[in-house]
Amino acid sequence: MNETEILELEQKHLANVYAKKDLIIVKGQGANLWDINNKKYIDCTGSYGVSILGHCHPKIVKAIRRQSEILISCHGSLYNDSRSEFLKKITQILPEGLEKAFLSNSGAEAVECAIKLARKFSGKTEIIAMMNSYHGKTMGALSATWDKKYREPFLPLVPEFKHVPYGKIAKLEEALSKNTAAVIVEPIQGEGGVKIPPKGYMKDVRQICDEKGTIMIADEVQTGFGRTGKVFACEHSDITPDIMCLAKSVAGGLPLGITVATPEIMSSFRLGEHSTTFGGNPLVCAAASAAIDALIEERLPERASKLGGHFMTRLSELQNKHKIIREVRGMGMMIGVEFRFDVLNILRGLMRKSILALDAGRNIVRFLPPLVISEEQLDLVIESFDQVISEEENANPRG
Repeated sequence: MNETEILELEQKHLANVYAKKDLIIVKGQGANLWDINNKKYIDCTGSYGVSILGHCHPKIVKAIRRQSEILISCHGSLYNDSRSEFLKKITQILPEGLEKAFLSNSGAEAVECAIKLARKFSGKTEIIAMMNSYHGKTMGALSATWDKKYREPFLPLVPEFKHVPYGKIAKLEEALSKNTAAVIVEPIQGEGGVKIPPKGYMKDVRQICDEKGTIMIADEVQTGFGRTGKVFACEHSDITPDIMCLAKSVAGGLPLGITVATPEIMSSFRLGEHSTTFGGNPLVCAAASAAIDALIEERLPERASKLGGHFMTRLSELQNKHKIIREVRGMGMMIGVEFRFDVLNILRGLMRKSILALDAGRNIVRFLPPLVISEEQLDLVIESFDQVISEEENANPRG
């Protein structure tokens, strides 16, 4: 198909729910993507954090090819060797005590499971989430999500959700009640603007949940699997949640959501109370096992920490040069650059220079590159970013 046919077919038949860029991607390798005209881009979106191992990692490709020739589908009502192998590998890297998993297909599904599990185990109904949080767009996950532009068209949502300011431990303590089943929190808020809580906040949340007998749910859909310089971001705070939600990057690019919990909590589910047809798919599990191998063998969390430090230093230099940058913040290879105005033109300018980046709110440029990106590629990103910012300053001088 040619360019016009592809655009027309997606516009005609695909639900109009994505803010489309005028770009047709046909190939990926490592931290690079190619469009239909064979133009190469440095990918700092990682498919919204999915491609943490890079595009078409050789271990993932090999695992998918091998498994596809053996068995592609196997329902959870039957045992499967590929699924068992993955469970063995994932439990070896999970925080101690999180030994039971429910496998689904996405981050939103992982959160839905966590909400049901917290209510079932506790016998309580109230869920406390954070302002500026993002947990997904299915009805339960959306009820925990903060942004009204996602919530309002679908009211009424699931009842008995409340939101408190992120990073304000006193406000959380005030909000807890005898009916609170769980607190759900992101170690770093991704869609909410790459917001990092005050030092000690996650540990304080853990302590308060322990004191009140409340379940702590950590949403590590975006922060997990090495993104922040540790395998899981909760490790930075030396805490273990009762339930953890994972997705995005854990299967090397294939769809996989994981809800992990203590055996006691997960065992509150009874037969048939929660399931999904594709959960534990052998093809996906084979890819996820290979992804864990790559993550550990290539020391990618350590690489995220090192490269992230370099990238943050270079971005801070840009902040000193360009006064329209308000703040640079992040951890590992999860970084946000906050501007004093809307960043749409910045993102478009980067794309013209063959750099793909994300927003996180109207005035924040977000970088979620694959952890296999090179320092040289990051320096090219900095060079292009500097040029685009200068062009924007010259075109629209602001006092």
